[in-house]
Amino acid sequence: MPAIPRLPPAIEHRILKFVCHLPPRAQRRLFGPPPQLDGQTLAPDIHALIWIAARARHDSLAEGADPVEARVQRRAEAAVVAERPAIEMARVEAAEIPGPAGTIPARLYVPRTTPADGPRPLLVYFHGGGWVIGDLETHDSPCRFLAAHSGAQVLAVDYRLAPEHPFPAAAEDAFAAYAWVSANAARFGVEPARIAVGGDSAGGNLAAVVCLLARDAGLTPPAMQLLIYPVTETGRELPSRQTFREGFLLTRRDMAYYEDRYLPPGTDRGDPRVAVLQAEDLSGLPPAYVATAGFDPLRDEGEAYAQRLREAGVPVALHRHPGLVHTFINLTAICPTSRAAVLEACGALRMGLA
Repeated sequence: MPAIPRLPPAIEHRILKFVCHLPPRAQRRLFGPPPQLDGQTLAPDIHALIWIAARARHDSLAEGADPVEARVQRRAEAAVVAERPAIEMARVEAAEIPGPAGTIPARLYVPRTTPADGPRPLLVYFHGGGWVIGDLETHDSPCRFLAAHSGAQVLAVDYRLAPEHPFPAAAEDAFAAYAWVSANAARFGVEPARIAVGGDSAGGNLAAVVCLLARDAGLTPPAMQLLIYPVTETGRELPSRQTFREGFLLTRRDMAYYEDRYLPPGTDRGDPRVAVLQAEDLSGLPPAYVATAGFDPLRDEGEAYAQRLREAGVPVALHRHPGLVHTFINLTAICPTSRAAVLEACGALRMGLA
């Protein structure tokens, strides 16, 4: 398969956006019928994006890939699909949070929209990237989108990454960040009862872990947990990791790469501080909005976690987006179906923090 030469990010962005906004009939004519798997059909705009990505991107992460180089590549990919121009905020400012191993960098996004009933609520957000490759820059566009369309302030947390800082470093930083924000809510003009936690993928895992740790520590619980295709199981493999093991952006090999770096030999992969699905007791946790993607290796574990929360008496809204893939929160500027899915998550956040 011949590779498409790399173009400047702005040009790549325009090409992808144009292609993904074509009528579905035109997309099928250009790229063929979207694949059907497990009773689902891939959305035509996502199929077009994957067709192009397969010819422009490298293969999924190899066993020996350098994490530093992988982070550079991830930032470059995020820059291509980010909103252009960036969504304007009333204020974006750097913040520093005291953590267990030093200062944790963070970034606060305050939207321009006028709050309807007093001070804005706050979402403490943990980025995805397999605990290895994400950062504040890869998720600048999603955080702006969440703030602008939910009306909440968003505090993005730049927790420590593996393999330099393996488990439980990221979980410790995430919990420290929430505990500090809860204790310093007045700094953000918000009551502790209107602070939520959220994240995508590995960040969704951290948000769920924070809820468990906050309950067990007796802290004021988050108002809600916003979990976007979260990792919830690292000790066992649910069927979707095999069904969608390759061909849909995130691969099974990618997940093995991430988990092997976050969970080095000797780590208990069933520890509920990472495998939240294996936690014995999920009662007393905050209400949850869980979004999964139909063509995602992590689909089944996210949905299994939602089911376990329900069985424990936790209010849960679960929505599977059957035609979408992992990383859709980063694709709102490119793919109409992704934008619609994240707008729904923004609505859930707005309601959960009302």
